[in-house]
Amino acid sequence: MSQFQSIDNAEKEFQQALDHMKNEFSRLQVGRASSVLVENIPVDVYGGSQNVRAVASISIPDPRTIQIQPWDKALLTVIEKAIIGIGTGLNPQNDGNVIRINIPHLTEERRTDLKKHVGKLAEDAKISMRNSRHDVVKKFKVMKDEGEMTEDDVVLAEKKLQELVDKYNKFVDEMSRAKELDIMTV
Repeated sequence: MSQFQSIDNAEKEFQQALDHMKNEFSRLQVGRASSVLVENIPVDVYGGSQNVRAVASISIPDPRTIQIQPWDKALLTVIEKAIIGIGTGLNPQNDGNVIRINIPHLTEERRTDLKKHVGKLAEDAKISMRNSRHDVVKKFKVMKDEGEMTEDDVVLAEKKLQELVDKYNKFVDEMSRAKELDIMTV
């Protein structure tokens, strides 16, 4: 594998870390209704496990309400139990036709906890990128020892790799600041 392929692979891993962080951010309950909060909750139906989105339609009738309408009304209680059992703190209300979930306003304490969690997710993404960078630098050293790269090639490749790390760290910082601002906005 050439140094350029190693750098490209590292960039793919950086992007995966960034995408994972974005996905985790989207799942945070920030006081507004979002289908992401419930769509991936597993429900035991028909002898197997399905996500809520596979057995029901999910809508957001207003900014603080999630509405789940199963295609089979017999699944109402199963979906309700799954939402309660997942431990999200959401309180589903079953009216016999649909399940409604009212999203409560966030307390200042909960906002602070979420902000800390956002910081942890951002740091986890940076750690993942550092580990990827470290692995690639090891590959460069092995390639140098085997005569596939010169010392100058290693220095240039490490510099290019560090530029990528800095670029993705900047993305992580910007995204986490934006999410923290979103959380702390009342």
